[in-house]
Amino acid sequence: MLVLKLKWLKHGPKSPSGVSWGVPWERGILKREDTVTLIDEDGKKTPIQSWPMAYWPDGSVKWTGHSAVFQPNDGSYELTVGETQNPDIPLQVIDLENEIKVDTGDMQWIINKQGTDFIERIVSGSKIMGEKGRLISVQEVRDESSEVKTIQEIPLESMINHAEIEQHGPLRCVIKIEGEHATISSHHKRSWLPFHLRIYFYAESPSIKMVHTFFYDGDPQTDFIKGLGMEFSLPLIGEPWNRHVRFTGDEGIYSEPAQLLLTRRHRNAEGLYEKQINGEMLNLLEQKHQNLLDHVKQNAIWNDFKLTQDSADHYRIAKRTKNGYSWVESTHGTRSKGLIYAGGENGGIGIGVKNFWQKFPSTLEVTGLNKATAKLKVWFWSPDCEAMDFRHYSSETHVVSAYEGFDEMRATPYGISNTSEVFLQCYINVPSHEELVEKAEEWQSPILLVCDPTYYYGTKALGIWSLPDTSHPIKAQLESELDKAISFYKREIEQRRWYGFWNYGDVMHTYDPIRHQWRYDLGGFAWQNTELVPNIWLWYAFLRSGREDIFKMAEAMTRHTSEVDVYHFGEYAGLGSRHNVVHWGCGCKEARISMAGLHKFYYFLTTDERTRDLLIEVKDAELALSNLDPMREFYPDDQYKTHVRVGPDWAAFCSNWLSEWERTGNIDYRNKMIKGIETFKQLPLRLLSGPTFGYNPDTNELYHMGDGVEGGYHMIIAFGGPQAWMELAQLLEDKEWEDMLAEFGEFYELSQEEKMKKSNGKLHNKMFNNRMLAAGMVAYAAAKKQSPSIAAKAWNLLLNEEISQVKLPMEENEVQAWRKITEVPAITTNTTSQWCLNTLIALELIGDYLISDESLSKNNDLKLLT
Repeated sequence: MLVLKLKWLKHGPKSPSGVSWGVPWERGILKREDTVTLIDEDGKKTPIQSWPMAYWPDGSVKWTGHSAVFQPNDGSYELTVGETQNPDIPLQVIDLENEIKVDTGDMQWIINKQGTDFIERIVSGSKIMGEKGRLISVQEVRDESSEVKTIQEIPLESMINHAEIEQHGPLRCVIKIEGEHATISSHHKRSWLPFHLRIYFYAESPSIKMVHTFFYDGDPQTDFIKGLGMEFSLPLIGEPWNRHVRFTGDEGIYSEPAQLLLTRRHRNAEGLYEKQINGEMLNLLEQKHQNLLDHVKQNAIWNDFKLTQDSADHYRIAKRTKNGYSWVESTHGTRSKGLIYAGGENGGIGIGVKNFWQKFPSTLEVTGLNKATAKLKVWFWSPDCEAMDFRHYSSETHVVSAYEGFDEMRATPYGISNTSEVFLQCYINVPSHEELVEKAEEWQSPILLVCDPTYYYGTKALGIWSLPDTSHPIKAQLESELDKAISFYKREIEQRRWYGFWNYGDVMHTYDPIRHQWRYDLGGFAWQNTELVPNIWLWYAFLRSGREDIFKMAEAMTRHTSEVDVYHFGEYAGLGSRHNVVHWGCGCKEARISMAGLHKFYYFLTTDERTRDLLIEVKDAELALSNLDPMREFYPDDQYKTHVRVGPDWAAFCSNWLSEWERTGNIDYRNKMIKGIETFKQLPLRLLSGPTFGYNPDTNELYHMGDGVEGGYHMIIAFGGPQAWMELAQLLEDKEWEDMLAEFGEFYELSQEEKMKKSNGKLHNKMFNNRMLAAGMVAYAAAKKQSPSIAAKAWNLLLNEEISQVKLPMEENEVQAWRKITEVPAITTNTTSQWCLNTLIALELIGDYLISDESLSKNNDLKLLT
């Protein structure tokens, strides 16, 4: 019986915490009717909730999702087939007409199905801990018609359209709420800015997780978003000196009360002042404290506090006595850990925002701290900063000079989104500073159970990739270069400050060594937007290493590129925007940017339901081509409804269909892929046909237009197509499809004469550019044909600098510009991500040929690392 070992990504929880994670299974191991059990290091069963996430073609389970509530520990666990242990106190969920009641054991949560407030009340026993949780936003209306610009701010609040229980088990419940923001003022009635909000509850847990997604459906010329966030009402009791706000700063806690005990005559009040600042509740109503109280009551009462992170390197804490009076600066810092606690003698609430400083501008705020009900506010976009501006950077496209896609101006943000994660914990008893710091750190770093890389590798559940191997000097040097590439981008994210609400997770496309700056302002050379699939590179780098830092890089890239760079509704629904100065700015809207294979890693490893939404969104993305032909510039008026290139278009559809087939078992999506494959089988050049076809999105029919027609073969191999096809080959067990892939890889590196001969004069070298990008497919051919000579060609593509455009070994230079900069002068993310991706695939498929004297001797041009 298979025993699956689990370990913490970095460390286990420091306090009781609900955790969800996913694991793969080898084909045929886990049947649909099987149950699994979780066992700790002492051999004791831990209660677990499980569900299937994907299936193998034989019907066995490919991925399972799991949830459990863990006590503080850093131990390992085992997962195996067996009787599931149920919790002593299971989660209770009652679905009523207008509300959903969730009882976690310690807390009862009332969730509304309609109205403005998604949380009606949070109750512990007879004590109301919080209430009136709602989403808030501020629209900025500008009048720039005259020389004096006027600005009006219009407040918005959430209106719930639908709420449902998405998952309910003994340990975890997920509630999904959908709605829009509506204007509060009767003078400006409007409902817009749709949102999805998921709330996660765990048994016997005082905390919840919220995943908030908002969608932009405005006019970028007029609809500026000044603020976006959520607020909660917090009933408080106690004297003003016993009401506190605490923020996590760079390392520890910044704490202040509504009213200080510090006075001119009572500097420390016999130690009471220090206790107050440490958050302790104090009884000052005894006679011996009367003189102190007489002075304290004359101190100002501070009602409003906020911490605003206005850049990746700066936050400001300020406070004021009440509305209409000035804010007073408290302190400044660099990077807040993104937690606010507000409370009184009856306890309080802590709220944390994941990636708080990374996704600036953001604010944590409490208002009315000394009132019967205070308000806690979390601003994903701080109203203290400039409004979101969705306008394009230019009135023109810059196709020739700056590598923008089309002359058409399609720079619209209509249909994009952004997702944030928020945590809320109720404290019946006043927490210590240490507890809050621990909680903030837990919320900022994923508490996740993962498998050993060798286990992920052995399941073959995510395509073809290699485990690190340093057993031979050449392999060791290649592993070193792979590590250098990861380290470079990790440092570059920090050095270049690739942070911010709309940018965090993306990286830049091409470097400019003259300015010592990336080409951030030059059309198609700016933001990467999944171009040449760095997402897949990072996820494979994580799977083969298990490193938390790589996981966090891949997670951030997944969150950004799947939301900001993709259209979720509107004219381009299911497609994404190619690389540009503005993420949504390029005229190319294509399926390769949004394809499921870029993002499914995160879903399978974490069970994140928002990512599942995104995979479902693109399952029929081919229908978008009815309105937007990717080859419209070249074939505007022929007989076909639209067109596809074998890659990246049809390849991206394969990635989407494969995801839907494995997740649901729906063979209609398998048949879509088979239909295309069978079409290729009937053509003389098979997968080398085209590379552009006429296409009917409704029937998935491919219409052969001839071979060597408009379109480059390098587009087929650069955008994740080979990874999807290799994974598909493992599932279909179609020998002819495998042979077609191998044929394609071998053909790419044939001589001009051989290409012309095999294609009857239709295909030639000029159609097969950027040869390094084909190294993975050439390696596939070498492995299938067991050919040392083809293997040598594949390694030559990767190690010959003239071909690869990758200088090995990678060397960083320090230069003095506006400050000291570390740079790799000739670097591009395209070549780096593809070199790394193809190298780790080649190490798996033809690693042994690399160290074979025979293969090396047959290729004198093979340049090895020195």
